[in-house]
Amino acid sequence: MSPAWLIVCATLLFATMGVCVKLASAEYPAGEIVFYRSLTGAVMMLGLARWNGGSVRTKVPGMHFWRSLSGVVSLCLWFYAIGNLPLATAITLNYMSSVWMALFLLGGTIALGTSRIDGHLIATVLVGFAGVALMLRPTIEAQQLWHGLMGLLSGVIAATAYLQVTALGRIGEPEYRIVFWFSVGGVGAGVLSLLWTGLHALTWHGGLLLLAVGVLASVAQLMITRAYSTGRTLVNASLQYLGIAWSFAYGVLLFGDQVTAMAIAGMLLIAGAGLSATLLRSRSPGIAPMADPPNTV
Repeated sequence: MSPAWLIVCATLLFATMGVCVKLASAEYPAGEIVFYRSLTGAVMMLGLARWNGGSVRTKVPGMHFWRSLSGVVSLCLWFYAIGNLPLATAITLNYMSSVWMALFLLGGTIALGTSRIDGHLIATVLVGFAGVALMLRPTIEAQQLWHGLMGLLSGVIAATAYLQVTALGRIGEPEYRIVFWFSVGGVGAGVLSLLWTGLHALTWHGGLLLLAVGVLASVAQLMITRAYSTGRTLVNASLQYLGIAWSFAYGVLLFGDQVTAMAIAGMLLIAGAGLSATLLRSRSPGIAPMADPPNTV
């Protein structure tokens, strides 16, 4: 399968996973969903490592720890947002990670004073936040503001997780090992959450949803990793924003989410800002050009 089709399929799988998370949220808290999603991912990555004759042992456990910590926190916040917001809104907020990366780059430039401040970078960040303002105003009620902030925060932390994934890739850690230890971290966080919420009974309906979340996320992660390792970064990044369209369609068809011109305009602005941020980062020295997939956190 070509890199472009891998991205198209992966975004559809991620959006479908979002549907399963939203449905499962009616029966299980976010931490418990993260636990089952991570347990499924860990088992799948361990099997993949054995299949390829590889190993999940690592010489850089500290790097994996910090990557897993940021990734798991972002994942928990994202699942929490999905369970309490319109599906497309929650997923689009997580896609803000590219814009946050641009903001980090801008902040580093100002702090270090190493180069001239890029006006295009400032414009990209402002456009991204304008998109957030347009999208949240018509879709989030006053009592949902907290959930919206959690969705935004998931994108911030996803951006830091992306930096750590990039660093692990540069030292030669294979993708299945990175995803495995991220999944192990998710299992640990899930266990801690279960001490607080308790373990809910598994029904056939709930169990199948939880299994689907783990399988869909793991397969989509591998597809996106493969696409970025073989395809053109900017083409992949462009196609990746199909995830917003898939989730918007699911939200309208399955959950009766409202279709408003302002919400659509906001999503388009965020997608455009994310693509611009990817392009600007690819031209900036010391910044990896890969775009951050929404759910590789």
